[in-house]
Amino acid sequence: MAKDMATPDTDTGIFTRRESEARSYCRGIPTLFASASGSVMRGADGSEHIDFLAGCSSLNYGHNDPDMKAALIEHISGDGIAHGLDLHTTTKAAFLQAFETHILAPRGMDHCVMFTGPTGANAVEAAMKIARKVTGRTNIVAFTNGFHGVTMGALAATGNGYHRGGAGMETQGVTRVPFDDYAKGLDSAALLDQMLSDNSGGIDAPAAIMMETVQGEGGLNAASAEFVKAVAEIAKRHGALLILDDIQAGCGRTGKFFSFEEMGVMPDLVPMAKSVSGFGLPLAMVLVRPQHDVFGPAEHNGTFRGNTHAFVTARVAIEKFWSDKAFEAELAQKAALIETRLTELADMIPGAYLKGRGLMRGVDVGGGELAGAICKRAFQGGLIIETSGNEDQVVKVLAPLTTPTDLLSRGFDILLDAARDVLATKIAAE
Repeated sequence: MAKDMATPDTDTGIFTRRESEARSYCRGIPTLFASASGSVMRGADGSEHIDFLAGCSSLNYGHNDPDMKAALIEHISGDGIAHGLDLHTTTKAAFLQAFETHILAPRGMDHCVMFTGPTGANAVEAAMKIARKVTGRTNIVAFTNGFHGVTMGALAATGNGYHRGGAGMETQGVTRVPFDDYAKGLDSAALLDQMLSDNSGGIDAPAAIMMETVQGEGGLNAASAEFVKAVAEIAKRHGALLILDDIQAGCGRTGKFFSFEEMGVMPDLVPMAKSVSGFGLPLAMVLVRPQHDVFGPAEHNGTFRGNTHAFVTARVAIEKFWSDKAFEAELAQKAALIETRLTELADMIPGAYLKGRGLMRGVDVGGGELAGAICKRAFQGGLIIETSGNEDQVVKVLAPLTTPTDLLSRGFDILLDAARDVLATKIAAE
């Protein structure tokens, strides 16, 4: 008898039999999910979990925002373009108009928008290629604990040895230097400037200096405004372009649309992805200063450069959340709540401390085993949350920015209860 397609299949054996061992998040979050709305995910077994992962910041506006969903359904039901290569479409025009009006123009940004393949790594690859073409140089300066993707060019700029080990060959074209506050007492910006200024400093003249202002996968290391501004000045002084990777830290995650706002810098190139679509649909792009818009037609190619369905939802996201300052004000209040509750967590654990900025925050608990145990127990209590850092030692909060305050508080209650349980078990075992 044919299976009733309206009845969810709760058998997860197919994943073990057929899905590659490269699968990751599902190992620590083993529920078979069937639906989601706002900041709650629901399993096929009827279970509910508050989502503090948000698609690794790809769902900044939550699951299935009703206005974006309605616009997308209307577009599809009206035979709107589903795939348009890089042709002119009404949906792309509407997105670009909204992005220009509500994002670029108010911030004094003259950048062109280059649509790349649909992943953040593809946007990073494009940015690196542009910098190399503009300057005629090949070297890219990146930073310790940076994460920019796992395709070959982006992987060379990624610090994590586990991911670089997956390349199967040597990665090239990148010089890595210490990030802000990487080593106690070290002025990393001054060191970089000195090495670039010294003919025997050992760093080839760079095409670009690339960084995240908050290193998401690297452990929520947040650069100071002074450091970011110093790096921007160093890039200019040494003839390099400044690439600020806002793939995870952008779209409001740090409290402003861009993570570098109010830092006194104007990047040459800004790779963006994750929450650009607003709906979890694949969409990536690079913001490019006009003088650096040097690619010829299709020189950085891709069949899916620009996702027409994502243009529909992205336009709604911008108009709904960024047409005035109300959303930013709401984010500031939530950021304060997050800091207060994470301080409670840090106070439970000797030596633990807060990391990150805005709504991209976490607590370094000192070790990956403890952080993993806390997240596992929190999941059992109804909260989806993950770790980050070079040793997975940071309990990392990436709740949807739209999470209602009461639900946000409930999520933290689960997290703090989980930490108490884990610590009590640990003490009992000792």
